Amino acid sequence: MNILMTGGTGLIGSAFIRKYRDTHQFTVTTRNKGVAREKLGDNVTLLSSVDDVADIGKFDAVINLQGEGIADKRWSDSRKQALKDSRWQVTEKLAAMINASKTPPKVFLSGSAIGYYGPRDAEPVNENDVAEHSDFAVTLCQEWERRALAAKDVTRVALLRTGVVLTKGEGALAQMLTPYKFGLGGPLGDGKQMMSWIQLQDMTRAIQYLLEHDNLSGPVNMTAPGPVANEAFSRTLASVMNKPHFMRVPGFVLKLGLGEMSSMLLQGQAVVPDKLRSHGFEFEYPTVREAFKVSV
Repeated sequence: MNILMTGGTGLIGSAFIRKYRDTHQFTVTTRNKGVAREKLGDNVTLLSSVDDVADIGKFDAVINLQGEGIADKRWSDSRKQALKDSRWQVTEKLAAMINASKTPPKVFLSGSAIGYYGPRDAEPVNENDVAEHSDFAVTLCQEWERRALAAKDVTRVALLRTGVVLTKGEGALAQMLTPYKFGLGGPLGDGKQMMSWIQLQDMTRAIQYLLEHDNLSGPVNMTAPGPVANEAFSRTLASVMNKPHFMRVPGFVLKLGLGEMSSMLLQGQAVVPDKLRSHGFEFEYPTVREAFKVSV
């Protein structure tokens, strides 16, 4: 396939390109072509922005992964606006370009997140569920998806509701490992909040699966089938690393340090990939222990 990708230098995008560079042709938008070239190699076409796309109709697929890192900085008002703008604007522009094309791409895969469902208890959540309460993450994801779905009348649109992506040396897990390395690992808050995650290799395989299967559209939970409570997540991580597990971080400490962003750590949801599994996708790393063994 000839693929246009935004967010191609990020964790998921760059891993997908590395894995499938011999299968697909990639055009990637980037603000820093030098960094992108070094990271992605010479056989990727680089553009400064989607505004430089002359004809979106020449692409078979569009994969939209662009967005500022949700946990990179404290959520000030200006940071929230940056998080919204970096997702909403490019998504709206891509949908408009697809709609205006005489020969639109066959599929539009657009990023989203499990924050769409809002804080939940331990009851499993699938693609048919909606948020029970509204917060910043819910609003962010709902509007992100709404703008992508503007193209659904002319192309197949799939929304990638992604959980915590686990991989070695990068992303959220790399940030979690530091206290464990010093023997200070433990659960966050009361440890009851559910964590929905996916190993990076399964994430890239699932994206490829969505490209290949024309009968998959709408929201797709990009999470492993084994969500776990934070207590079990952290205990398993400590076990795989052969480290102690006793240093609980009180919720109020996280709230003081991170403000509203602490909700990402202290609240959760047990998101399950019903749509992927019902269509035949098989996970290589269905349990968190299996994922940790290749990720730490």
